[in-house]
Amino acid sequence: MLMSKCCHDLDLITWMKSGVAPMRVASFGGNMQFQPRNAPESAGTRCLLDCPVEESCSYSARKLYIDHPERWRFYVWEEFEHVEDVTIDDKIESLKIDNEFGKCAWKSDRDVVDHQSAVIEFEDGSTATHNLVGGSSRPARVIHLVGIEGEIQGDFESSRFTIRHIDNSPGSEYTEEVIDLTQGGDMHGAFGGHGGDDELLVENFFRVATGEEASLSTTTLEDSVNGYLIGFCADMAMEEHRVVDISPQ
Repeated sequence: MLMSKCCHDLDLITWMKSGVAPMRVASFGGNMQFQPRNAPESAGTRCLLDCPVEESCSYSARKLYIDHPERWRFYVWEEFEHVEDVTIDDKIESLKIDNEFGKCAWKSDRDVVDHQSAVIEFEDGSTATHNLVGGSSRPARVIHLVGIEGEIQGDFESSRFTIRHIDNSPGSEYTEEVIDLTQGGDMHGAFGGHGGDDELLVENFFRVATGEEASLSTTTLEDSVNGYLIGFCADMAMEEHRVVDISPQ
């Protein structure tokens, strides 16, 4: 799950620690919520086939995928990728019969974690934590950096981040500045993939490939490899209940 849905977050962590290798990883998590014992009373096996509580269920396939047909379309409707003129009835029938996403969330045979926390120690003694929560009420990516001279706290969905510094002047503890990226600037494709960053990724690649100076957001291959090492070692740590040392590259 970390490598599938949180690879961007691990990339951010290693980018911010560029050139500083991760040394150790610990991780805890599992599938705590979506277990048969937690299923609503009288729940069926497939939402749109045999479930009498589907209308009141927060994880109804109808609410998630039919009422919002564009949501997660790359996952849910993979079988229709090369089919023209797909109807809502076709999609409903798919969820009833053989579509994996039509199964009861609590009675699926999937073993994917619904939450996972990882702690990373770097060679300079600094640490990073990453928390994946699958059952949050709103989709969100938030970040909090705490440094020697200040801190930065950001929220991806609102495109805002806050910079704070210690302030020991009378009557004060800290100064705070809010940066709103939606105001007074070009969002550079803010409504594109990943908030416009898909386009920026390609742009940065061409800059490097044509000999131009890399942008600040360009990572090295070594940093990218470190992100993958963190993800795989975190899973090993979680499954084997131990702290995993990351081998030097």
